[in-house]
Amino acid sequence: MQWSDEGYLLSKNNFGENSIIIESFTLKHGKYSGLVYGGASRKQKKIFQIGNKILLNWKSTGENKTGYFTVELIKPIAPSFFDDKRRSACILSLTSILKILLPERQINPKIYNSFEMMINNLNSKNWIELYIHWELSLIKELGYEVNLLNEKNNESKVSNFIEINNKSLKIPKIFLKNNIHTFYNNEIREALTFNKELLLENFIYPNGLRFPLFRNILESYYN
Repeated sequence: MQWSDEGYLLSKNNFGENSIIIESFTLKHGKYSGLVYGGASRKQKKIFQIGNKILLNWKSTGENKTGYFTVELIKPIAPSFFDDKRRSACILSLTSILKILLPERQINPKIYNSFEMMINNLNSKNWIELYIHWELSLIKELGYEVNLLNEKNNESKVSNFIEINNKSLKIPKIFLKNNIHTFYNNEIREALTFNKELLLENFIYPNGLRFPLFRNILESYYN
């Protein structure tokens, strides 16, 4: 069995002396893992930066058996932000969240397209607000519907709350205000904390998962 598809690198781990096992999020095949012979070599190292867009060619003796990839670089993403700690943490947060939450080999074109749009907008000034909205859209797409529209009773009120899993959570201003291009750090952290609570209560705790380290690091930049 074999196929070719575009995708993004979610994770990599060394295997043997010179090979790696990678997880990728592909457009037409969902999240897929496989072995890359020689992937740890100096020649191929630049290809396997987390978040890079790649072309994957997958081969296996059977659909449910471990296969291997040959990989070509389509677009380097990570190197553009090596000197930007916040955006680098964002890339690693994006990819690690998808790594733990996406089911294996399930096609998710809507999530793929929203992820790609988020990656392509990392250079924008309001990238962190876009990231926050991306997280909320992912939560909805994975099956937990959060309807904040009914809670927008009065934007001038300081306290706007929503009941989620028998908990009363304050709705962040980022979700309540429109046409606001600049938010203070405390408002960004408020939104990140809100999303984190949704992720923990609905996906992380029920499935015995570990919350991604780089998501916590990203949040820590807005203390």
